[in-house]
Amino acid sequence: MDLSVVLFTSDRGITPADAARAAEDAGFHAFYVPEHSHIPTSRDSAHPGTGGELPDDRYLRILDPWVALATAAAVTSTIRLGTAVALPMEHDPITLAKTLATLDHLSGGRVTLGVGFGWNVEELEDHGVPGNKRRTVLREYLELMQQLWGNDVASYDGEFAHLKPSWAWPKPVQQPRIPILVGAGGTPKNFSWIVANADGWLTTPIETDIEERVASLNEAWAAKGREGSPRIVVLVTSRLEPGQLERWAEIGVDEVLFGLPDKSPEEVQAFIAKMGANLRASVG
Repeated sequence: MDLSVVLFTSDRGITPADAARAAEDAGFHAFYVPEHSHIPTSRDSAHPGTGGELPDDRYLRILDPWVALATAAAVTSTIRLGTAVALPMEHDPITLAKTLATLDHLSGGRVTLGVGFGWNVEELEDHGVPGNKRRTVLREYLELMQQLWGNDVASYDGEFAHLKPSWAWPKPVQQPRIPILVGAGGTPKNFSWIVANADGWLTTPIETDIEERVASLNEAWAAKGREGSPRIVVLVTSRLEPGQLERWAEIGVDEVLFGLPDKSPEEVQAFIAKMGANLRASVG
């Protein structure tokens, strides 16, 4: 089972490059960062973890994920680089396809695209995305990007995304597409969307009954005739129970993602090194 870390990036504390390099040195599989373009000061959307106010002021200070991962790619060579999660609906999909293909090309095929539906409806609406259509917009944007990634001549015609027959290089190293994970609650509706449009599931920090939900996703995957199995990534924000990693491995969890603390660069680097050593020891 792969072990990875996520840095809630901000304009204070450790840089993504330094955190990714420390994570690679400590033996972690992947380094993830989140995305919010901005946070409207007045909104009706409640944070899913608190039901109300933002739990962390870093939501207001998040760095651009693609620039952050590009700096990480420049100082690492093996660790995977991902988003947990990005919001493609907040971008022009043609430009984003180019950005992601370039990052995958320059990193040697190390990118994982974790996406979300977007809990902050007001944020999405500022980007022209109707709140009740965000799943449709995300699906179309991903489909358009995959056309550009996989075809010499790409085109697409949807409700929200359009592309006349076009050329665009580079292509991602990873084919037929950059792996797509969906960060969302473990509901039948979300699992149906994942089976139809993605390669795996990234759990939310408040997810419970992981074992039962993994089984449900695998059943939905098989029922739709998808080959293999979905990649399961569990996000951890609290202390694990004894034997938890082993139990998750037994039910088919592929990767566990650990959050990094909001502390000084030196403290975060020490935390990464210690956690890496402890986890390697615990899993043998």
